[in-house]
Amino acid sequence: MGKYAVIGLGKFGTTVATTLYNSGAEVIAIDNSKEAIEDISGNVTTAILMNSANEKALKQNKIQDVDAVILAIGDNLEVSVLTSVILKKIGVSNIFAKVNSKIHARILELIGIKNIIFPEEQIGIQLANSILSKGVLDYVKLSSGHTVIELEVPKSWIGKTLLELALPPQKGVNVVSITSTVLDVTEEGENITKTEVNDMPGANDILKENDILVIIGAKNKVNALISETSKN
Repeated sequence: MGKYAVIGLGKFGTTVATTLYNSGAEVIAIDNSKEAIEDISGNVTTAILMNSANEKALKQNKIQDVDAVILAIGDNLEVSVLTSVILKKIGVSNIFAKVNSKIHARILELIGIKNIIFPEEQIGIQLANSILSKGVLDYVKLSSGHTVIELEVPKSWIGKTLLELALPPQKGVNVVSITSTVLDVTEEGENITKTEVNDMPGANDILKENDILVIIGAKNKVNALISETSKN
């Protein structure tokens, strides 16, 4: 599942760290608060009390070898910037940085941090799109300019194949996975429902009622799709 470092254990950092760990990833959690380290100890692989702007300490703990660093110090611009510079210096290429302002984001972009996260803004976008279209369960903007949404299958799509819908040429979006609810029977003969995920959907796959689709495309194309399907 990979190895990650989370620097800054506020609500955001703690949630990311524990979620990664509970999903099977190896997680190094770092903070300069003894209380924060004690609280998360046991819920991550390693919890380290240290100053993230300490280059020597970062190297000693092999932070340069992780798959990605989540820099969750959004409320201290100086420490966030300094830590970012050091992470880049020691060879960390995959950095996700939480920011609380446009200025903070711009400074990190100038340093070369490509993955900028506005947690509050993202939540606001998700809520707004959920209100506008009841079918949108999640909405995530990517740094590439693309957008990923989780969408309940529109009524007008039920019973049709992906080939019939022709989403790439007509809508400019692609379905990357389909989650379906299916009926099953246990060994004891009990009827149950379970979910099945098709993460490589083919052109002839038929969409069924209650399917959940993960769709990716350019932001304007995805927003146009949301607007269109909300009328169904």
